[in-house]
Amino acid sequence: MLVIVDTGCANLASVGFAFERLGVRPVITGDADTISKAERIILPGVGAMPYAMQALKTRGLVEVLRAYTRPLMGICLGMQMLFETSAEGGASGLGLIEGGIDLLDTDGKPAPHMGWNRLDNLADDPILAGISPGDYVYFVHSYAARVRSETIATSRYGQSFSAIVRRGNIYGCQFHPERSGKVGAQILQNFLKVET
Repeated sequence: MLVIVDTGCANLASVGFAFERLGVRPVITGDADTISKAERIILPGVGAMPYAMQALKTRGLVEVLRAYTRPLMGICLGMQMLFETSAEGGASGLGLIEGGIDLLDTDGKPAPHMGWNRLDNLADDPILAGISPGDYVYFVHSYAARVRSETIATSRYGQSFSAIVRRGNIYGCQFHPERSGKVGAQILQNFLKVET
C-alpha cells in the first residue's frame, strides 16, 4: 500500500493522479495507524514550513514518520520537512536528515525559483535509474538544502542546491515529480521499486 500523507497543505490530487497514471492507486490519509502500516509513504507539501509541521503535530504524525523504516519520499516542502530545521519561520522539522533548510540565494534572479531546471551531478542510486544529467524537472520554492553528503542530484538557480537527497530509506525531491513529465514519472516509478 502506497500512502500519500494528508498534511492539510499539499497538492494531494495531482500527486495521487501521477501514481494512478503509473497503475497504482494510493491511499490519501492523515490517519496515523494507516500511515504506520504503509509499504511506502509520500510526504507532499505546499506552503509554509511552520504551518505544515504544526499540521503534522496536530494529526499525531511526527513520531509515526520518525519511526518509519520503509521507503519514504518527501516532495518540495515535504522534502524540507525531513530536515532538522528551516530558516522559514525558524521551524523545526522531522529531523530525519541532519542539518537545515536555508533561504535560496537566487543571486538577483526572481524569487521564488519557479519553472523547469536541470538535474546535475547524479549519484548512482536506484531512484535515478533512467535519468540523465541535464534532464529537466519542475521547481517551485524559495528555500533549499545546501549540497551535502546526502545529495544525490543537484540543480542551480543562483546557487547550487540539493535537488534530490537520500539518507537510508528516506528520499527527498525539492522539485515536483508529479509535474515533471516523463522524467518525474520515471522517478516516481523508481520509488515504487526501491528497497531499503
